[in-house]
Amino acid sequence: MTEAGSPPAYRPVTPSDVRDLPAVDGRLDALDGVRAVASFCVLFYHVAAQTGVSLREGFVGGLIARGDIGVPIFFLLSGLLLYRPWARQVIEGTSAPGTTGYLWRRALRILPAYWLVVVVAMVLWAPGAAGDPLKWLPLLLLGQNYVTTPWWEGASPVGLGQMWSLSVEMSFYIALPVIAVLLRAVAGRGASPSARAVRLLFCLGALASTSFAWTIFTHVPDHRPELGLWLPRLLVYFCAGMALAVVSLWARAEPDPEAPVRRLTRGIRESWFTCWVIAAFVLAIAATPIAGGRLFELQDLWTDVFEIVLYTAFVLAFLSPVALLTSGPSPLRSLLGNRVMRYLGRISYGVFLWQFVVIVAWYELTGQAAFTGDLVTTLVVCTALTVAIADLTHRLVEGPAQRLYRLLPQGRNRDRDQSQDRDQGQGQGQGQDRERDQERDRARQV
Repeated sequence: MTEAGSPPAYRPVTPSDVRDLPAVDGRLDALDGVRAVASFCVLFYHVAAQTGVSLREGFVGGLIARGDIGVPIFFLLSGLLLYRPWARQVIEGTSAPGTTGYLWRRALRILPAYWLVVVVAMVLWAPGAAGDPLKWLPLLLLGQNYVTTPWWEGASPVGLGQMWSLSVEMSFYIALPVIAVLLRAVAGRGASPSARAVRLLFCLGALASTSFAWTIFTHVPDHRPELGLWLPRLLVYFCAGMALAVVSLWARAEPDPEAPVRRLTRGIRESWFTCWVIAAFVLAIAATPIAGGRLFELQDLWTDVFEIVLYTAFVLAFLSPVALLTSGPSPLRSLLGNRVMRYLGRISYGVFLWQFVVIVAWYELTGQAAFTGDLVTTLVVCTALTVAIADLTHRLVEGPAQRLYRLLPQGRNRDRDQSQDRDQGQGQGQGQDRERDQERDRARQV
């Protein structure tokens, strides 16, 4: 610790380091591609369930039923991108992000488009409940997972079946500033960036174990499946992303190119295809009965635990090479960060939001019964309609809502600070401030 009580300064990154270090500033285009993969995995999963394909016996049906793996991918991305500014504070000694501004950005990013979908679904399929404000409130606040006696059947009302995961996301957004403060209190005492990073990783491992303890709690003495939708059970996926954020920043703070953490990040990045083969193998195991039944089948304790372990292994194997990419060109960046994938990543939130409304409306329009229909036809039609609506939502709702942040005091102060930085020249201090601004930009766009 310095005399001022702050952690020792980390080693600034030099231009020669850039090609060998994980990129942590600006918008990471390959992660847009990951968002696209996650959102369309969830869409495929829901279409396959609606047509009954994922309920068929055999390995193929079991593999299709694991399309819900897109949800843990979203959770890991949130942990990676949202925790990174706080991890940077611990490792590099920068200032902490403002909690009020962070919460405003999260609310403006998530709620306006979500509220629009809720209104449409309630008017179409729950007109009786639409006139009761008390029935709207838990949905509008994304608290439906915590309603013990819901008026709807299943995880959410008709047209909103996937929103349980968004309720989990919102719980994490609210909990993250508190978690970050606690992590800093323990890990911030380290004498060097490496020591602080190691402490953070140990703390995150302990925090991730909460998911397994909570899973046991949901099954013992009696099975209470509704508790499986609460944040503690799913916290392991967020912790995996937070750990990747720590590792990437640790590598940038390490001066020795042959230090273990830099060799690790380089090895994972260069072995991305091997990592993806491992991910495919893990997913194939998850498609067997070892990870439990499909859709409406309740899990027992051991299949529940195995599912968490296998899904965590999958998302880490799939996402680690992407999270540790450098800013330079690479085959992986070309695959996930091309123009098409960037576009699909930008509208991925709308794809996630609208898919159930589109699927249910299509089945009502065509008069098909649930768990029937042709998979290919339904997938093509529902994908095309969902993408079109998502594009409009991105342009007319999501973008304008995010720009409202600039009207708030936090947004005006941030813009003023950026303007002052531009006027002060190209010094090292300005460069570090600009990196932090880019980090906040990227976190806001998750």
